[in-house]
Order: sequence, then structure tokens, then C-alpha cells
Amino acid sequence: MADIRVKICGLTRIEDVAAVAGAGAAYAGFVFFAKSPRAVSVAQARALAVEAPVGLAKVALVVDASDAFLDEITGAVPLDMLQLHGTETPERVAEIKRRYGLPVMKAVGIAGPEDVDKLDLYSRVADQLLVDAKPARDAVLPGGNGLSFDWRLISARRWSVPWMLAGGLTPQNVAEAIAVTGVRQVDVSSGVESAPGVKDAALIGAFVSMARSGRGAVPKL
Repeated sequence: MADIRVKICGLTRIEDVAAVAGAGAAYAGFVFFAKSPRAVSVAQARALAVEAPVGLAKVALVVDASDAFLDEITGAVPLDMLQLHGTETPERVAEIKRRYGLPVMKAVGIAGPEDVDKLDLYSRVADQLLVDAKPARDAVLPGGNGLSFDWRLISARRWSVPWMLAGGLTPQNVAEAIAVTGVRQVDVSSGVESAPGVKDAALIGAFVSMARSGRGAVPKL
């Protein structure tokens, strides 16, 4: 499974970028959402992004961001992709693509079958989809809550654009998630932390290794 691509999201320190690059991940994510324990300022993100080696895609996670904020981010930080993790409509996704000329990934929260159809809608306008666990109604964060969903809901589904699986993934369950869904890209944040917002280099390495090797799947009882 060497072709599995891994995104490590919520990086806040230079050593995190080094750990992600050293483990062989494909994407490094920076969170621009003030309520998150993984939030970084534009200046912090720039400092981190310039340390990323060539080949490590730099992704900005934003939540219902205004044009003014996106102007600030894209003007200061060398980015390869924008990840929209709020309630952005398909029209807003298309507008952001046109305005910034960057690939756009749209996150869609899944809790039940009724949510899956939204993926078809966004696949028409986004460059990639992020299939995540739907947060609880009273959740402060739109993602990064360490929650998973029933992967069988999407096990037979495919879309016209690349997609990525997120939500409650860890080194212990990522192989099973890949086996159940057939996904070729996975995203993790809290699952490779020693504390909220603090990435663990050993867990990052273990996650990438398990995702690529296919080992570590939890037996079905």
C-alpha cells in the first residue's frame, strides 16, 4: 500500500514539519481557526511553510473564511491547497477556486446515509473531497474532534475527484479504515498527538507506516 497518501493536519511547530516530512507524508496542514488548539497565526504559518521541503504539499484549513482573510493568508503563506472546513456552499467553493487559483478541498461531515449525497454535490466544484466525521451539534470545532463514523457508509462509493478520509483515525485503526473504504488518502490530526495541539513524531511515523503497510488492522469480532 505504498501509494497511500497521508495528510498530517494541525502543525504548530517547526519540529512537526520536520517529522511529517521525515515520515514521508504527502500533505502538511495548518489550521486557521482561532477556537482550535492547533490554530496558528498567518505569521506562524508562514514560518512553518517555508521550512517544508519540496514535495510536501502545504494546506491551509479555514472555516467560512472571508475574502479578506483568505487574501491575507494566500498573500503571506506559500500554499499548495485550500481546505474549506465550514458551511461553504458549492457556489462559494467555486468562487474561491476562481479567486485564488489554488486547488480546493471541501470537507463534508458524515453521520448517516443522508449526508453522503452531499459528497456528490461538492465533487462537481471541488478539486478534492475530505470525508470527515460530522461534529455534534454543540461541538466547538468543525473537525479534529477525534470522532469517527461508520466507514461502511462510503465503502462502495467513488467520486469523480480524489478524496481523503478523516475522523478519529489513529495508528491503530488506519489500516482497517483503508481496508473498509478503499480510500487512497488519509488525514489525521488528534490521532498523532501527545496532548491537544502537540504532535508526536513517533506517532506520526507509526501512522504513516501503518497506512502504507496495511498492517495493524483491528480484527472484526
